[in-house]
Amino acid sequence: MPSPAALCVFLLLAAARAEDPYRFYTWNVTFGDVYPLGVKQQGILINGQFPGPQIDAVTNDNIVINVFNNLPAPFLLSWQGIQQRRSSWQDGVYGTNCPIPPGGNFTYNMQFKDQIGSYYYFPSLAFHKAAGGYGGIRVLSRPRIPVPFDPPAGDFTILAGDWFKLNHTDLKGILDSGNDLPFPDGLLINGHGSNGNRFTVDQGKTYRFRVSNVGISTSVNIRIQGHSLLLVEVEGSHTMQNTYSSLDVHLGQSYSFLVTTDQPPQDYTIVVSTRFTNPVLTNTAMLHYSNSNGVPAALPPPPGPTIEIDWSLNQARSIRWNLTASGPRPNPQGSYHYGQVNTTRTMRLANSRVTINGKLRYAVNSVSFVPADTPLKVADFYNIQGVFTPGSMPDALSGGPAYLQTAVMASNMRDYVEVVFENAEGSVQSWHIDGYAFWVVGYVRFAAACRFLQIMGLSPRTPICMAHH
Repeated sequence: MPSPAALCVFLLLAAARAEDPYRFYTWNVTFGDVYPLGVKQQGILINGQFPGPQIDAVTNDNIVINVFNNLPAPFLLSWQGIQQRRSSWQDGVYGTNCPIPPGGNFTYNMQFKDQIGSYYYFPSLAFHKAAGGYGGIRVLSRPRIPVPFDPPAGDFTILAGDWFKLNHTDLKGILDSGNDLPFPDGLLINGHGSNGNRFTVDQGKTYRFRVSNVGISTSVNIRIQGHSLLLVEVEGSHTMQNTYSSLDVHLGQSYSFLVTTDQPPQDYTIVVSTRFTNPVLTNTAMLHYSNSNGVPAALPPPPGPTIEIDWSLNQARSIRWNLTASGPRPNPQGSYHYGQVNTTRTMRLANSRVTINGKLRYAVNSVSFVPADTPLKVADFYNIQGVFTPGSMPDALSGGPAYLQTAVMASNMRDYVEVVFENAEGSVQSWHIDGYAFWVVGYVRFAAACRFLQIMGLSPRTPICMAHH
């Protein structure tokens, strides 16, 4: 019979072993000279790097990042796709966090609870994203959790997106004056222009590529000369393993696909090009076979889609959840009876391009969002009156004139909500709704608009700020 002291020690050791691992980072955010398109620009560096350091983690890891802001302006980082379960105040957008003041620091403390997959982080204030400050996030499955494909021989991250030669402050000034952004000057792959990246592979093996669109305003398409792309994961969900010749990656999206190096030992071109633009911008990188001796492939460069909307919609419709594969837990992703979800509310969110007080704005259900002086999460937590009113964002387009407001949609914890995104504009719209898991249940294209229906399970994160500007 063990003594009480020995039993106490055993329990303490068991508790220590049961706690999920911690990963600690210290990041210094500074301005520095960058030359992504051959022109000297002011970029945002993290620990002297552009793009910033990659976060490599495992499901349920605790991530602690002490961010020192050495910029002359307030700064925040947001974590695209990280659900922030019970930690929405770590999300790093103005609605949830107080900005980090110049010369100050803030420690992000979050857990990648029940998540796997490919994501990225980016600056969320003052158009800083147009100056860099972004980086990749890779969340691996725990060793005991089965993954529906063999371990790849290598794992590469591609951060692709449009880029402007204008300083981010100039771009912000253009928007603040009520005007459109100019056309992008180029595309970047991992912070470089054309032929600035080389991915070295061995012949006869399979590699994983994680691709995120970290741009400002443009969808992109990615393809690899002479190779097929086997899609295996979209933002933390294993997919049915369909093969594609190329993939559209819209703003904020992250895909991962497998590439088998089954071609003759040569160097092959990786092409990223813009979608729905005229002219089409292109950037290239190299898939270098280690035994190629630098011999370029004799194949023609792979063509890609340009302005075809239906092509992109059909591709999106072809992506299916792998219901039998494990996600972050051992049970299959499809073990929940989704057909029995009872939705209690429908939100129809119609974005529009409007003019208010002589300036170009964007609105949702006729409301163009105006940031409050107090972050909404702070006002909600401390019950500060007069900052916002829950329910001030209507559930559908009213048809009235557009107006300015700090608009917030009210919600109930654990409700299932049908959300319909309606875009009657002539350009692609991307929505950034943090911390929620969706099931896409339909696409409808009408005239120049696309209608997306999604089911959203609400968890304890209020208020929900849907309006964007």
